[in-house]
Order: sequence, then C-alpha cells, then structure tokens
Amino acid sequence: MQHLASDNYAPVHPEVMAAIVAANDGAAVSYGDDPVSARLQERATEVFGDQARIFPVLNGTGANVISLMAAAPRWGGVITSDVAHAHTDENGAPERVGGLKVLAAPSVQGRIGPDAVDRYAGDIGNVQRAQPAVLSLTQVTELGTVYSPADLKLLADTAHAIGLRVHVDGSRLANAAATLGVGLREITTDVGVDIVSLGAAKNGGMLGEAVVVLADGAAGSRGAAGAPAGLVEAVPYLRKATMQLASKTRFVSAQLLALLGEPGTPTSGTGDSAPLWLRNATHSNAMAARLRAGIEAAGLTGTVRITCPTEANVVFATLPRAAADRARAHTRFYDWAAGETADRVEVRWMCAWDTTEADVDGFVRVLADAL
Repeated sequence: MQHLASDNYAPVHPEVMAAIVAANDGAAVSYGDDPVSARLQERATEVFGDQARIFPVLNGTGANVISLMAAAPRWGGVITSDVAHAHTDENGAPERVGGLKVLAAPSVQGRIGPDAVDRYAGDIGNVQRAQPAVLSLTQVTELGTVYSPADLKLLADTAHAIGLRVHVDGSRLANAAATLGVGLREITTDVGVDIVSLGAAKNGGMLGEAVVVLADGAAGSRGAAGAPAGLVEAVPYLRKATMQLASKTRFVSAQLLALLGEPGTPTSGTGDSAPLWLRNATHSNAMAARLRAGIEAAGLTGTVRITCPTEANVVFATLPRAAADRARAHTRFYDWAAGETADRVEVRWMCAWDTTEADVDGFVRVLADAL
C-alpha cells in the first residue's frame, strides 16, 4: 500500500523484527524480570542519564496515562496544549482512567509557552479548581513542529518554580532529536523533564512504548500541588493497575533495545554508525522535507498552501477538497481540518522510516495530476 497517512502504517523494521526473534530463544522470567529488560535498563541510563528508569508498556496512550497519574494527585490537573493528543485524541483517557482534569492552553503551530503555565498558576490552592500538577508537552507536536532545547528549559523551569512536574509525550521524540541534531538526553533530562512517554511504534517498532522516569524525589515527599514525588515508586503499580504490564515484557523490551542500541554502543552518530532510532527518524524527516521541496519545485504552491513549518516527518497543507479526494484514490492520507473556504481542506502527509524517494516523487506527480 502506498500511503502518506501515518507512520503507524509502516511495517516493523527488520532490525526490530530480528531482535524480537532473538528474544524468543527459550523461556525467560515474566513481567520484565528477564535479561533483555535488564539490558534495556542499562541502556536507558546510557541514553538518558544515570537516574533514568525505563518501564516498557503496551501503547502510547497507556504511557501517557501512567506518566500523568504518577506525576499528579487524584485531584490534579494537566496543563497541555489545545491540540495535544492527551486532550484531543485519547478519548479522554487521562480524565476517564487517570481522573485528571486536562487544562488546555492555546497553542501557536502546536507549541505553547510559559504563559500556558502562568494561565493556571493562580488556581494553586483554590479548592474550587483542579490543582495544576503537571505540564505535558508533545515533542514533536501534533502539528509537526519541534520545541528547541532552550524552549524546553524555559518551560520546565517555569513549571518547576511553582511545583509542577514536566512530562513529555515523546511518541515522535526521535524525530525531534534528529531535527535538532541532538541526542535524546539533550531534549529530556538535560532540560529538566521529569518523565517521558517514549515512542517506538511510529519509529520502526511493532507493539509497545515506554515510560521513562528521568527525575525522581524522595518517596512520600510532596510538590506544591500535592503530587507524589516518588515517580519510580509509583509507575510499577500504575502500569499493572492500568493493564499496561505485559507478561512477556521481554518482547517489548527487545524492540526498544533494538531502537536505542545495545549497552556500550554509541548513543549518537551518523550514517550506519548511528543507533536505529536516529537512522529511522533522520530518514522519515528527510522524506517530508523532500515532499515539501517537490511540491514547491513543481509550482503547486499557488493552489497547495503549506500551513505549518515542516520540521519533522510531516507536511500540512490546504488544497481543493476535490483534488485531495482525487489524489487519495492513489495514495492514502488523512484530512486534518477544514480549509480556508468550504471547497478546501487541510490535509496531513506523513512520512515513515520506510517511505522512499520514489514514493515521495510519485506522489508529487499524483498531486499535480489531481490539481
């Protein structure tokens, strides 16, 4: 199937599949007490820092819910953007399952600034309001934009100053790091992020993500909003209670380990020497850049209007609805929002680790014909 619909459509990367097969060698202790998961924990400290603790889970929504529940009390609120997955695309899971009020703040091209924290800071101590407890940022954002390390540091410092934890929904964290030319640590641990939902499925994995605790506190201590500080203590229980603990965790751990690299291997690099997460993300980003450049070179931008910066592996644009439908007959993709007028629509074209140059160039031709 030729598509630009979602990086979730992509097959499992061969190196990830090989790691799953290798993990299928005989019996192993269940629920994460296995040698593969032990190596994954060792690798997590190399990638994210000595304090990092990684907990494999089954999917991204589960990773987000566990992270937010660990970081907030039952009466807490989660500050996030008005386009954040946790707010718009998880069927209210943080609220239904986690019991946490989502506090949405206006975004600009998917990003929010310190004013999002200030917007709700005055609610702290007001028994009438959900207590702000966590700032949740999506990296890459839902509109394909990327927070810089400086942006993240400012947001984390602002949140921490009033006692909030900082969570990153990193379903495409690899793409952000590839865009910025940094490692995963530089946009998480080093800028003050406390807990991360680490994506794998969108970057060549089969099934599974991870919760990564980066900064913890003394067990039982409390932040300004009353949030438990012991994240490492809380996550294992929440993972089980939310049905995210796989009995055969080794097969999820094997995928994450294939992407991050075995202990002792480089955590960055270029070309074939780079870890798989970086190779896959660099490629998918490059395909999105090629798609945008192809649209511009073909002279289509008079009718196809790019609506967001192309900073990762996705292009957003508006075009005539009829043309979008004609193009979709050849290449699957999704409508995103209404266009500038009733006869136009905003669409999302997303590239993946397996998107080829021929796929991109062929779609530009399809698009030109459709227009």
